[in-house]
Amino acid sequence: MRKHLLITALLWACGLAQAQTFPVEVDSCGQKLRFDAPPKRAVIHDLNMTEMALALQLNERMVGVTGITGWYKTGPEFKSALGKVPELAPKNPALENLLAANPDFFFAGWNYGMKVGGDVTPESLKRYNIPTLVLSESCIHVDKNRPTASMDLLYGDFTKLGRIFGKEREAKAQVQAWKERLAKIKLPTGKPPRVFLYDSGDDKPFTAGKYAIVHAMMTAAGGNNVMSDMETSWGTTSWETVARRDPEFLVLLDYQDGHGVNKLLEFLRKHPAMRETTAVKNNRYVALRYAELTPGPANIEAIEKMATGLARMTAQ
Repeated sequence: MRKHLLITALLWACGLAQAQTFPVEVDSCGQKLRFDAPPKRAVIHDLNMTEMALALQLNERMVGVTGITGWYKTGPEFKSALGKVPELAPKNPALENLLAANPDFFFAGWNYGMKVGGDVTPESLKRYNIPTLVLSESCIHVDKNRPTASMDLLYGDFTKLGRIFGKEREAKAQVQAWKERLAKIKLPTGKPPRVFLYDSGDDKPFTAGKYAIVHAMMTAAGGNNVMSDMETSWGTTSWETVARRDPEFLVLLDYQDGHGVNKLLEFLRKHPAMRETTAVKNNRYVALRYAELTPGPANIEAIEKMATGLARMTAQ
């Protein structure tokens, strides 16, 4: 937050922060959204998208968030940044939850608060004059011709959000700061290490394919996603497939803020196939939070953590 305020102050000092002109148009999964003025009553779904909104200091234009406390633990910094913005639903919102708040904007994604064929969709909300910005990473669920994931999934959505709320310059300045930060990362030497993300699942692991931002994050950190041929963003595969590809490094999704990884590690160490992989035998992993592995500002620090672990491994 402090860095964001500094960037904003510098923009004003340089005379660059003139008021943004409207109307603006942005793309949302191939559909054009037009805004004649910044929304005044926004609802934001999920932890990662809420952190995008908070990074742009949109609190005063938010009437609610959804899908946070039902799944995740949040710390005092997040709660302080959110302020008095209420949570309308602890998990996925029902249409009634949203309509009761009388919103004029919704930011969510497919399988991030919306389901194909469900009650809450861009089409259902459009009937109530509520435009929906769809998280770009999730567009693969309705458009199979999407490109392989890159960090533009974060950069593009963050800039769109800035444009919609009249903060395009601030958003672009923050994206540039993120790019400069990633450019300073010391990448591991030699062939990119094989990396596997383990989210959850016993019979089959739930992991990240080529369309998930985690795929782009692994690349940015100097690694190679062993499931890069999975034609999805998030999905399941078989343990035999993962074990044959012998990951050298693990990314473990910690839903319990420091306390959920032990269960994952214990399972992997006992699994007859996975316990023989290089990563498990050598205890090579990094634990990351949900917000760090879904499109949002926390991706940048997460990439740095991955890169540190990979560089340390290759230096041994």
